[in-house]
Amino acid sequence: MEVYTESEGQNLVFRLVGELDEHSAAFVRKKLDEKICQGNFGNAVLDLSRLSFMDSTGIGVVIGRYKLLRKENKRLFVRNPSPTVDKIFRMSGLYEIISRA
Repeated sequence: MEVYTESEGQNLVFRLVGELDEHSAAFVRKKLDEKICQGNFGNAVLDLSRLSFMDSTGIGVVIGRYKLLRKENKRLFVRNPSPTVDKIFRMSGLYEIISRA
């Protein structure tokens, strides 16, 4: 699993590459939290175009980051989900709380 971070205007963009599952969840959580806690951005965007798989542990990582950002009055968006990840987002109801960018 790889996590790339970049700024796009006021937004902080996280590009996730690989599989977000129980084996990579702690790593991804740590990487995202490090940047989120710095607070030098407006909103956060998860670019999921290269995320090939996500299980329930990955869903928990996403929801946890959503809650962390919400406490700071910031929003989390998702963009370019792969077809597999898009299906997981739809089935789990994540799109009800996290909008597409």
